[in-house]
Amino acid sequence: MVEPAKNLNNQTVVIKSEKVSSPWLEAWKGFKKNKLAVVGACIVLFFIILAIFAPIIAPSGFNEHEYGKTLQPPSSEHWFGTDDFGRDILSRVIFGARVSLWVGFFSVLGSIVIGCALGIIAGYYGKWVDTIISRFFDIMLAFPSILLAIAIVAVLGPSLQNALIAIAIINVPNFGRLIRSKVLSVKQEEYIMAAKALGMNDSRILFKHILPNSIAPIIVQGTLAIATAIIECAALGFLGLGAQPPTAEWGKMLADSRQYLIQAPWTMIFPGLAIMLTVLGFNLMGDGLRDALDPKMKN
Repeated sequence: MVEPAKNLNNQTVVIKSEKVSSPWLEAWKGFKKNKLAVVGACIVLFFIILAIFAPIIAPSGFNEHEYGKTLQPPSSEHWFGTDDFGRDILSRVIFGARVSLWVGFFSVLGSIVIGCALGIIAGYYGKWVDTIISRFFDIMLAFPSILLAIAIVAVLGPSLQNALIAIAIINVPNFGRLIRSKVLSVKQEEYIMAAKALGMNDSRILFKHILPNSIAPIIVQGTLAIATAIIECAALGFLGLGAQPPTAEWGKMLADSRQYLIQAPWTMIFPGLAIMLTVLGFNLMGDGLRDALDPKMKN
């Protein structure tokens, strides 16, 4: 931006002022420079498009049977082949993207909401409140996450919704501990002290000052956690504790096809590739976001 001004001798001079860029815009520029992160974002976007437009993109319904064409290899008619019920595997993989992404997004969203609420309270108020919440997180982290998820689903009953709840619960400590550590450092900043001195109430300090300045690591962790949630959803489906037949879910597809590994390997290869590519996409995107949002990673 160029601004005219006058000096003491009444002569016009030109003052150039640089345009101020927001931290989020700088992060976006940094993210775009990371080629692997962009590739990961494209993979994620591809599967999101598949999930949204599955009924239009899929060549057939996910539960349409052709009993005369069971275990057919990939061909021009069925690009990914057919399963033991004559169902088109490509269609089931496409519809399976809906299930996996739905569980991944909403389970992580639930974990963020609950974990951040507990972590903010623990970090801001401290003392016995912090002790109780921190010990609760420690107890949950003492159990292997997948075993805890299996136990929760076993109590609630096998279903996709209960698998989502279980995955959300087991990821709560990860977000809670992360936001707690961030709040402990942010609340010592001078502007927080000034807000308290001005008589600003706690809720306003938390939601207007502390939370916005603690959100960057949550975005990164949330992106990486979606990849983990998709794997956990597939694991529960493989064990028969997640999606139930005839729902098209990648983990359940792997479980149903394991007996045909030698006879018809394509029934396991394509659902496995879908899981691998989706998780890879979220991991690459999460690494790119970490590099873009973390000041320590910037030159």
